[in-house]
Amino acid sequence: MNYLFTSESVSEGHPDKVADQISDAILDEFLSQDPESKVACETFCTAGLVVVGGEVRSEHAYVDIHATVRKVISRIGYNKAEYGFDAASCGIISTIHEQSADINRGVVRETEEEQGAGDQGMMFGYACRDTEEYMPLALSLSHRMLQILADIRHNEPSLMPYLRPDAKAQFTVEFSSHHHPVRVHTIVLSTQHDDFGTDEEMHARIERDVREIVIPRVIASLPERTAALFKGDWILHVNPTGKFVIGGPAGDTGLTGRKIVVDTYGGRGAHGGGAFSGKDSSKVDRSGAYAARHIAKNLVAAGVCDEALVQLAYAIGVAEPVSVFVETYGSAHVEGGDAYIASRVRELFDLRPAAIVRRFGLKNPIFGPTAAYGHVGRKPYRAVVTVCGEQREVQFFGWEKLDMVDDLKRAFGL
Repeated sequence: MNYLFTSESVSEGHPDKVADQISDAILDEFLSQDPESKVACETFCTAGLVVVGGEVRSEHAYVDIHATVRKVISRIGYNKAEYGFDAASCGIISTIHEQSADINRGVVRETEEEQGAGDQGMMFGYACRDTEEYMPLALSLSHRMLQILADIRHNEPSLMPYLRPDAKAQFTVEFSSHHHPVRVHTIVLSTQHDDFGTDEEMHARIERDVREIVIPRVIASLPERTAALFKGDWILHVNPTGKFVIGGPAGDTGLTGRKIVVDTYGGRGAHGGGAFSGKDSSKVDRSGAYAARHIAKNLVAAGVCDEALVQLAYAIGVAEPVSVFVETYGSAHVEGGDAYIASRVRELFDLRPAAIVRRFGLKNPIFGPTAAYGHVGRKPYRAVVTVCGEQREVQFFGWEKLDMVDDLKRAFGL
């Protein structure tokens, strides 16, 4: 029997994502001056106010917190007083202090390879065959719609001149009993907008533009097999309350780390509970989750299985993970079962924090782009950044590379 599954995403202007982007921008500023910086930065934003707090340890870096915060808010598009939250005029309070020496002693060791995890906990990575990126389809479509909406707002404002930064999208997808996507069932989009005309006129204009501009662009951007899932019988809800003028931090308080399911797999697989943004890579909440995604994606791409959930678990100050777990939901194409797959994963992947950091270049200032539209499922690329005053080409989203497929095929005889 077919079933429905739903995931949501939020735009870069959603208050929680504003907070995430500020936290990661501050992290990147520290890393660009001192790659050895240890940062745990939290952000709270509300009408007319941003509060930044957390713990930092750095030998060399000085970060202008106020300038960094205002730059992020302006880039997102909160640059008008009428929005109730404005880059030029919002108040900013910084309460950042030094990292605890008790934490530091477990993380910093004489030998880099002995670097311990920055905290205990478990992290999950997931991959499936729904999309070419090996991501759950409902979440991938939700991200795509909001990215296209943001592109229109930033680069083609005349198409939908009323758009404001805050938005949420949600896709419901129908799946077969064999877990294959059958069709797009329901689309929900709520987008903040200017106050124009009557409530009925605003709602009618926005719904028409979503139907005639946004959704066709979403479909056109998709591979043929995914675009074919839009069969014309989908249900559409646009701004279901009828009006969405007051939004962003003026309408709802934002906090770092409150969109962890949007950041990962949209409710598929599992989540260990740890947020990502604002944390340097010694915190395995972040680096361990990236490593788990890398493993899961490469397992599926190599044909070991059609769906994979990978769990890593760490103890604070201990380098090796305390456990590695793999669940393939009965989709494995190799003998030996999931426990055997997990044992081979532990042999093939170096999962000590220092090795993960080195593999993905996580001491570089690469985290800003992760803070909206997902930390996983993104296209890996290289770009030039400034590190310690020098220009350097570095890898972004390295955990999305399919660089272990051949090794996994050999290991499992595929």
